[in-house]
Amino acid sequence: MILDLKKVFLNENESISLHEDIEFPDMSEHFREPVSADITVRNRAGIAEFLAEVRLDYFCECDRCLKAMKKNYTFQFSHILIAQVPKDESDDYIQAPDYKLDTVSLLRDDILLELPSKFLCKESCKGLCPKCGKNLNEGSCSCVLHEPDPRLAVLKELWSE
Repeated sequence: MILDLKKVFLNENESISLHEDIEFPDMSEHFREPVSADITVRNRAGIAEFLAEVRLDYFCECDRCLKAMKKNYTFQFSHILIAQVPKDESDDYIQAPDYKLDTVSLLRDDILLELPSKFLCKESCKGLCPKCGKNLNEGSCSCVLHEPDPRLAVLKELWSE
């Protein structure tokens, strides 16, 4: 959704608030349900501030055991908005050219940066057996995991003599 923020930028103490349900069709595997966002843009002392609280369900697989799961998240984001890029460009500001802001793009980037880099079904997840692929959370397997390196077999023979 493109927000027209001209009124907010030009009038001190002006604000707008809205609720938006955002879909990310290119990431529908992980975002199967719309992301709920409560957005407020306000001008305080001539500075436009973007505030958002998003609630989402993220569908993924455990990085250790590959179990399908759904994680619920609530994030809060805050940005300072500017209409034009100052001479000293900085990442501290979000540019709203022509007083317009693409909230979907901004929130998508914010959410992706905030999500954890590793997803686990539980902290104590044991993962999969590297030999047979059995889920070790459901029980152990009979695989021998500590086989000696065959290149060192000569040393083992020397040790046993």
